[in-house]
Amino acid sequence: MTDIKKKEKNTVFFNITLDAKEIAKAEKEIFNKNRAYFQIPGFRKGKAPKQIIENLYGKDVFFEDAINEVLPKAYADAIEELGLDVVDQPNIDIEEANHGSDVVVEVSVDVKPEVKLGEYKGIEVEDVKYEVTDELVESELENQRQMNARLINIDDRAAQMNDKVNIDFEGFVDGEAFEGGKAEKQDLELGANTFIQGFEEQIVGHEVGDEFEIKVTFPEDYFSEDLKGKEATFKITLNTISYEELPELDDEFIKDISEFETVKEYKEDIRAKKEVEFEERAKAEKENAVLEKIVENVEVEIPEGMINSQVNSQLQNFDQSLRAQGMSLEDYIKMLGTTVEDFSENLKPEAEKQVKTGLAIEAIVEAEKFEVSDEELEKDIDEMVEKYFADDEEQQKKMKEYMLESNKEALLDNMKSRKAIEFLVENAKFVEPKEEKEEN
Repeated sequence: MTDIKKKEKNTVFFNITLDAKEIAKAEKEIFNKNRAYFQIPGFRKGKAPKQIIENLYGKDVFFEDAINEVLPKAYADAIEELGLDVVDQPNIDIEEANHGSDVVVEVSVDVKPEVKLGEYKGIEVEDVKYEVTDELVESELENQRQMNARLINIDDRAAQMNDKVNIDFEGFVDGEAFEGGKAEKQDLELGANTFIQGFEEQIVGHEVGDEFEIKVTFPEDYFSEDLKGKEATFKITLNTISYEELPELDDEFIKDISEFETVKEYKEDIRAKKEVEFEERAKAEKENAVLEKIVENVEVEIPEGMINSQVNSQLQNFDQSLRAQGMSLEDYIKMLGTTVEDFSENLKPEAEKQVKTGLAIEAIVEAEKFEVSDEELEKDIDEMVEKYFADDEEQQKKMKEYMLESNKEALLDNMKSRKAIEFLVENAKFVEPKEEKEEN
């Protein structure tokens, strides 16, 4: 029988008693498993008696490992017996451990905190609406024209603003070439302001094949200390001049870039897709707004371990995302000029907010007694597997079986949370946004 000794805030303290017989049994198993590694003079390798090995290596040579072998199951049994919902790794303390005697282990561990919900029904928040305007549809069409523009080379006139040029250049300060100031076959759009102020304007008026010099002054806040405020001379060779020719916005263009026959049909499709996109965006923003208001009313003291676990989860997800782009989290942090500790510390406020939101949703699920039927679970899984394995029924079946066996509880929790969020939005009061006051 395991009893809780005391509870301080969200930390529970209790003792576990490890049975001497269980420890002795584990000792024997560890000895049999490791005896082959001991080379004792006078004995063939792996044949030395346990007592001889203990005399040479110390009486506790197998004893500590035996305790570590027995403890995890005893801890798991105690957590189940006490009905604790732990949220962090336990702190373990053994004051005394003797052969032939039971071992008392003192344990302290953080558990999920109690959540005091404030008002969560009828929360008043500003409504969110997005309108698909004619201007937006036209902008999307213009983007398609830009994406399908033809590049026309020019050799019969000088460069103008908005032309695209290709240049070789080398920069000099006080007559000396500086690091990073040289490139060949560099593409540049005149007027895009991607180079130092005054650089692009001085290319205007020159023709293909021209070799010339331009002078610019690096800004005082330039990132390189050696170049801040310095006047530089760039030797330029103008290799090519070109401009973009936009296609006519007609039915033929639409046929080339889509499955539609006319500009009208394409516009209708843009509008329909944007309406779905905006509806989903508005829904997500309304959900977030309601949750933020509800979380403001929640009283809960969150254990540090829960926040740290959330930070670690964010770090893992961020690392995976970076690795997909060919960079590790370690390299990214070095590039920022910070440390893992400082980077993690900056994640804590958002992590705490996410933990608090999750706890609030769980409390609402419990308060409203949301449940998920077998039929609802089956339907949700079917929709999920069909989405990812649309043309492979065998793979759908295997994935469904796996999810029911390995992820059922997580799926149920997720579905209950979704029900809670839908309930909160349905019961919220959405009001027209307040008009911003004009500044005097």
